Amino acid sequence: MKPSLFFSIVLAVVALCRPAWAAETLTWEDCVKEAAKNNPDLIVAVEGVKQSTSDKQITASALYPQVASSVGATTGKAAGGGTADTYTYGVSGSQLVFDGFKTVSDVNAAKQNIQASKENYRFVSSDVRQSLRSAFIDLLYAQTLVGVTEDIISIRKSNLVLISLRYQSGLEHKGALLTAEANLAQAKFELEQAKRDVTVAQWQLTKAMGRTDFAAIEAKGDFDVRESQEQEPDFQAIAAKHPSLQKTVAEKNAAVFGVKSAKENFFPVVSADTSIGKSSAHWPPQSNTWSVGLGLSLPLFEGGLKTAELNKAKSLLTAAQATERSTKDSVLVTLEQTWALLKDAVENVNVKQKFLTATEERSKIAQAQYSIGLMSYDNWTIIEDDLVSAKKNLLNAQAAALLAEANWILAKGETLEHEK
Repeated sequence: MKPSLFFSIVLAVVALCRPAWAAETLTWEDCVKEAAKNNPDLIVAVEGVKQSTSDKQITASALYPQVASSVGATTGKAAGGGTADTYTYGVSGSQLVFDGFKTVSDVNAAKQNIQASKENYRFVSSDVRQSLRSAFIDLLYAQTLVGVTEDIISIRKSNLVLISLRYQSGLEHKGALLTAEANLAQAKFELEQAKRDVTVAQWQLTKAMGRTDFAAIEAKGDFDVRESQEQEPDFQAIAAKHPSLQKTVAEKNAAVFGVKSAKENFFPVVSADTSIGKSSAHWPPQSNTWSVGLGLSLPLFEGGLKTAELNKAKSLLTAAQATERSTKDSVLVTLEQTWALLKDAVENVNVKQKFLTATEERSKIAQAQYSIGLMSYDNWTIIEDDLVSAKKNLLNAQAAALLAEANWILAKGETLEHEK
């Protein structure tokens, strides 16, 4: 055999033996780190904080001197019929002296808006954590369901073998055989369905992490609930720190300063102006020029503009106060509900585990009795169906408990940073 042909055969065998794809194994901590960097919703929230910071700097700039430079050249017709040229350059500046502290109030309102945007980031981070956790649990559940379904197929195959032997011996009717075959077909279908669910869950987790390309992912984790349920938490203290409530508090405080700013808008505006430069009919100009002065501005009639702005500011404050109260009530109710659901879900897992243990024991006894003719098919198949259901019910209860834990953490307002 030629060496080139030998190596070609070896490479072909290796290619056939190699799996089509190797799943990337990720722990919950791995997913959190990746989502914190790449999730687009978090990126939008971060930019919102930057924009609020810039808005505050823009507002505060009015408190500082405003300095500008200018250079000019003009030409025009003089009275005698000729032309007259004028050249100038200089620097001018102005400083706000007094505006009834309106700008100061606007700056304070902008500071509160920064705080509101930071709390909004926490709120978004909490939502992202919930979406990420749900996707991780879905993938973990789908992976485990594949294994559970394979166990069920083994049970159904074993049952079919036993019933086939009894049918061939004339000890069982054909309906029992057909039912066993249908149960096996159902189990095989559920296995393929579970495998497809794994792919869907992988897509969901990929999106939640902020990845742009799909990749086969394997979730590495367990179904243990780590949130303690031994003592009822202080719901009032938790609600006070919730990002959604803190956001509404900051928005209310900004509205308070908005009312102050609208009231202070009725005061006159006083500013100081100065300029220095040179001017002449030739370039470069030689004659020095300068000016210093104070200016006062007080609009006498604007069609009720300032009054309308004040009324609007007061309305915004009233709405913000009502929103704060409503948000606090909603947070408290959600905390109570999710806490109760978490306790229910954890206790349900213990119950389902006991049912599975019991049905496994009943199945062993029933199979032995059925094989020697001490139990009818109808009674035996009920016990076997109970075993299959118990396996599924336990897995469903475990996944539901993890989701209930995730909902409780969301209700508390915990963020992705809480996981690091």
